[in-house]
Amino acid sequence: MDRRSFLRNAGLASAGAGAAALATPAIAQGNQTWRMVTTWPKNFPGLGVGAQRLADRITAASDGRLTVQVYSAGELVPPLQSLDAVIDGSAEMSHGAAYYWQNKSPALSFFTGVPFGMTSREMAAWVRYMGGQEIWDEIYDQFGVQGFLSGDTGTQAGGWFREELTGLDSVKGLRFRTPGLGGRVWEKLGATVTNMAAGEIFQALQSGTLDAAEFVGPYNDLALGFYQVAKNYYFPSFVEPGLATELVVNKAKYQELPSDLQAIVKDICQAEYDQVASDFYANDPRALKTLVDEHGVNVRQFPDDIIEAGAKAATEILGELRDSGDALTKKTTESFIEALNIVRTRTEGTDGAFVEARKKYFSI
Repeated sequence: MDRRSFLRNAGLASAGAGAAALATPAIAQGNQTWRMVTTWPKNFPGLGVGAQRLADRITAASDGRLTVQVYSAGELVPPLQSLDAVIDGSAEMSHGAAYYWQNKSPALSFFTGVPFGMTSREMAAWVRYMGGQEIWDEIYDQFGVQGFLSGDTGTQAGGWFREELTGLDSVKGLRFRTPGLGGRVWEKLGATVTNMAAGEIFQALQSGTLDAAEFVGPYNDLALGFYQVAKNYYFPSFVEPGLATELVVNKAKYQELPSDLQAIVKDICQAEYDQVASDFYANDPRALKTLVDEHGVNVRQFPDDIIEAGAKAATEILGELRDSGDALTKKTTESFIEALNIVRTRTEGTDGAFVEARKKYFSI
């Protein structure tokens, strides 16, 4: 899919549709319609499609008792105001990434991705079995909402750069789109960091407002057309090792649902976490092949001094958060670190050792 076709298909809905969307959600004969606002463009590979599929599965599994109507980025509210729409009651659900809201609580970044932190499978283990969900609930209770893991991109690409990175000095002054705690790492390395929604990045790169940008990986980035502006594509990301998306719901309204509908929402979010991961695993390699073979993209790895400096910066940031005066941020950081030090023994000692052995000895 080329960028022009993608953006044409992802055009904003009419003002009339937006006005209609602001109406009170329909409740008839026990059936309800909930509005889901998202941070993703319409039909966006992996993420936008995943949000729509999640909504469709809830609607189908509930036999229409809970119908979820999806509004893509900008159709009802601007993409980076999606959580606020749930908090203020303009929508019942939002689909995005928790680190977009780190201005509300730094602890929320832990539920998307942490530099040099957990892979996606490790993240699921922490949230589901090691106390992460309970802490997340405490954070979101402050805002009257409930969060669920809803998707997983796996380890992301490191980003698109106009110029090749020759070492740490080439990061100084770089204008770079990258959010969350990863953005703080790049700031410590000398970059000037900003965050913006997916649909705004290409224009910023094209105009020269940005020198570099990362979003997710080949599957999304091919659709967004970044290869038309920057040809240096770095792998892997060391700041987003296992990005998770979230579904956020109005907690009071969620708790008013019958128990079976609550279970449907929760269980379908869990199923979509794995479904989205499979989508990315299948389509990232194919999209990367297209980027290289058809668009002349140069696949590169970060120089060692950048990775080493990034690890040092990440360690410092986690230390600062652990020493934070905010009790929930401190609690989240300590829980994350404790869980990471347990689950990484499995990932590095078993999974990593197997992958290295397969790479070295096995080919067919």
